[in-house]
Amino acid sequence: MRYDFLIETYETERVKVVSVWSEFRDEDLSVRPRAGDPRGRSAREQMVHQCVSENLWFINMLGIDVSAPPLPAAETRMEFMKRYAEDSGKRLATLRGKDDSWWESETKFFDVPRSRAWVVVRRIAHTAHHRGQQMAILRMLGRDLHSNYGPTADTGGLMQAHAPTIYGYPSLPALLDAEATGGAKSPLPGAAGKAVTERPDQIK
Repeated sequence: MRYDFLIETYETERVKVVSVWSEFRDEDLSVRPRAGDPRGRSAREQMVHQCVSENLWFINMLGIDVSAPPLPAAETRMEFMKRYAEDSGKRLATLRGKDDSWWESETKFFDVPRSRAWVVVRRIAHTAHHRGQQMAILRMLGRDLHSNYGPTADTGGLMQAHAPTIYGYPSLPALLDAEATGGAKSPLPGAAGKAVTERPDQIK
């Protein structure tokens, strides 16, 4: 099918969301980029926004309703991960059943007519944008980061230096199972003295 690549992208993006959430601790969830400034969402508010906004986009713009509350009853790190994993999994299954005509037919993106394929691309970009904000919060907290799209400073530095891509877990089920019992992420080697930026001379 012409739009299999979008289904595959959504499938991996949902894993990346939960993977980043697994890097937080429950005590981190109230942290904002700048303490006392409500303009920057806390880690918890980012999780709420992901769950609520994705639910609304899929219902209102794509006509896909998983018939579940978008938020967990207890707003803990683990419960957010489980809730989003379950709901996004149902959305993924529904997307797999759509044909090309569904993807190409018009819907409303707020008040602008767009194809459903266009809306899904924009949804994926929206998700990646907020995930990047959450990863910045993790760095502010001094947390290590596993790969999300490729190498990180903690997996070995820069891609051009052949740093490896190291995911925390091999699959989403493995992540949820391990994190429910304290976690067992893949070990990280760190940069081992290698550059972690293209401008190492500017690190002070």
